[in-house]
Amino acid sequence: MNKIMKKAAVLLMTAALTAGLTACAAQGGSSAAAAPAADGANITYKVGICNYVDDASLNQIVDNIEAQLETLGKENNVTFEISYDNCNADSNVLNQIIANFISDNVDLMIGVATPVAMTMQSLTEGKDIPVVFAAVSDPEGAGLVESNAAPGANITGTSDYLDTNAIMNLIFANDPDATRIGLLYDIGQDSSTAPIEAAKKYLDDKGIEYVEHTGTNVDEIALAAQAFVSDGVDAIFTPTDNTVMTAELTIYETLANAGIPHYTGADSFALNGAFVGYGVDYANLGVETANMVKGILVDGNDPAATPVMTFDNGTATVNTDTCALLGLDYETVKAAFEPYCLRVQEITTAESFE
Repeated sequence: MNKIMKKAAVLLMTAALTAGLTACAAQGGSSAAAAPAADGANITYKVGICNYVDDASLNQIVDNIEAQLETLGKENNVTFEISYDNCNADSNVLNQIIANFISDNVDLMIGVATPVAMTMQSLTEGKDIPVVFAAVSDPEGAGLVESNAAPGANITGTSDYLDTNAIMNLIFANDPDATRIGLLYDIGQDSSTAPIEAAKKYLDDKGIEYVEHTGTNVDEIALAAQAFVSDGVDAIFTPTDNTVMTAELTIYETLANAGIPHYTGADSFALNGAFVGYGVDYANLGVETANMVKGILVDGNDPAATPVMTFDNGTATVNTDTCALLGLDYETVKAAFEPYCLRVQEITTAESFE
């Protein structure tokens, strides 16, 4: 072999070794997170996404996370290899999904909804795997972060914090004479705790009576809806509660036919038949969650110093099908809501967003 051939062989071996080291780094948890792609190298980041339950709100988040990561991958010459699973509110299944992510050496986990985020936080303790949560209503109250401004650990994310007073204002803008309000939620949902307490305070301050019914599954929520009909409530409030969201297609006609408007904490409830959904733009939340993932893995951002993002789009989404069932005129409702919203928009009943 002459000197020129030897030199070429050495260069080829060096290039191969460098490529091999780069590929290994991309599979090694946070070692990949600190090293952005460079010099045209396409790095693959493994991302594990676990959804809490199959409903329109959370599915919309996942769809937008996946779509945005695909876009960001192309823009930054990297690949986000996504492993997706849904625990369907089963804690044993949730634990197994996270164990599988750990075994697969994912570079980052995304937990959609509070129970998933809390379990990921617990099971990744002492491991160098960042966690980004999505749709956690009260990250500080759940103990996920030291503060929303400075999470302080290897976890951050997006919050669907709900402005409860804004929704309560809509109830009385539409019906100033309402005297009895129903509170429908799953007592086991962390996302419901703070908004329900806020709703009670709002109603107590106004001297308005309220009635509570809860449920932990679709059948129990359906029974609760029937109970509200018997109670003769004037309206019902539900926060961003995943259990009720899952049951909405089952209960909306029961409530509407009884003349009871259902006011809720996200437009996806209205998509599934609730009279009004307010304030949480889950599509944008999913996009911003993906942007956080890219910031951590590609740009080397520190989750502990990445502030939690909150969202309130100030939009009241009115289901016009349900509005008609209630015997209400949409234009009249819209005029009543407009002083309390940035925007009022229409939607009709469907199972999922297109």
